Amino acid sequence: MQIYNTLSRKKETYIPQDQIKVYVCGVTPYDEAHLGHARPSIVWDVIKRYFNYQGYTVKMVQNFTDVDDKIIARSLREKRPALEISDYYSKRYLEAMDKLGVVRCDYYPRVSQYIIKIIEMVKGLIEKGHAYESSGDVYFKVNSFPTYGKLSGRNVEELRAGTRLAVEENKQDPVDFALWKSAKPGEISWSSPWGEGRPGWHIECSAMALDLLGESFDFHGGGLDLIFPHHENEIAQSEAYTGKQFVSFWIHNGLITIDNEKMSKSLGNFVTVEDLLRENTKEEIRFYILSTHYRTPLNFTWEGLKESAKGLKRLNNSVRSWQEEAKPLDWQNFSELNELEKRFKDAMDDDFNTAQALGVLFDLNRLGNQYLQQNDKRLGAALKLMHELGGILGIIKEKEEKAIQTDLLDKVVEILLELRLAAKKEKNWALADKIREQLLEAGIILEDSTSATRWKVKD
Repeated sequence: MQIYNTLSRKKETYIPQDQIKVYVCGVTPYDEAHLGHARPSIVWDVIKRYFNYQGYTVKMVQNFTDVDDKIIARSLREKRPALEISDYYSKRYLEAMDKLGVVRCDYYPRVSQYIIKIIEMVKGLIEKGHAYESSGDVYFKVNSFPTYGKLSGRNVEELRAGTRLAVEENKQDPVDFALWKSAKPGEISWSSPWGEGRPGWHIECSAMALDLLGESFDFHGGGLDLIFPHHENEIAQSEAYTGKQFVSFWIHNGLITIDNEKMSKSLGNFVTVEDLLRENTKEEIRFYILSTHYRTPLNFTWEGLKESAKGLKRLNNSVRSWQEEAKPLDWQNFSELNELEKRFKDAMDDDFNTAQALGVLFDLNRLGNQYLQQNDKRLGAALKLMHELGGILGIIKEKEEKAIQTDLLDKVVEILLELRLAAKKEKNWALADKIREQLLEAGIILEDSTSATRWKVKD
């Protein structure tokens, strides 16, 4: 396998181990899961499925940063406990990923569960001469780690020159970064040898990764925006603490724009997972995301997603027609199908090139349709291979009958919502209320907002 390593800035050979250890930076749970969360989760889900297909086990960890400035700000604004907010949105995130067909990781550690281990790690760094306490804060000494900047390519002297000295009065060096922060009034905090406070952002991931995956492991993932300072600082503190290489491969996915603009609530182009699922199936969303190589920036447009869905529909229509004519058959004895599987694996072995792997599935689609026209027994073998390879990407509907029923339900509910909207415009409140009540009796909950009406199936 050839995998691009951000650390070396080139593709390197990776020889899979019996157990592959992966840490993926997770979300800060203070709001609904969005498209920027969906992309890395789907990419790593496919990587895990591919390794499993090859016969390897994967131990995957994705954290929840449930102690963070954004959570604290929402806590103070809403006068709710910070951990109550983070717990709610952590669960919402997992539910959203379930709906996208993402297989759950082995562990979802939370910062609030790791305070003791974080404090132990900070104490260890102080004892080793890599950190110091200052007025209740603890900082990592960047100049104690000679290879600082090796991941991001940043120059320490340039960083130092660009730092505003006025706001760094507690530090020995402007480039030093916080391992522990003293508590501010009203913030969530814990007792420590340096007083009440909470962890710095970077030490959290190091403590969780080292505890669950050991001092060295295979892959660390995250978005390009995390390379500096987050992942750079993770390397420094982890390797200073253990004296060993922290991670073998650093894998970063490209970022997402919406109609060529950065996704932002203030710009009104914030796309949640629920928004996506309201108009599309999980298979269509996965297909759209995987059609672009994970390292390439993804410019999302609703029209692009709609066009992409047409291509996936061709695949699933073929699978449906194949299922009507043939039963799955072992495909390994047929050279054309063996060659297609090899090409699929070659694509995935080349830095997880899902876009190229999808192209192989369309070639398989054409071949299977030929078998269908010729009434060839190899159709059953093509069907089985399509399910296996499409299953790695999570884009082939396994239960077509259920999918048809789901599509039908969507259409029926949308028709009723249009009737209800028309009734409200005509001020026929009785009819509008009756539609809502009858949908509720059928297990459909409506959620009205100023811009639209959402619906969901009652739990």
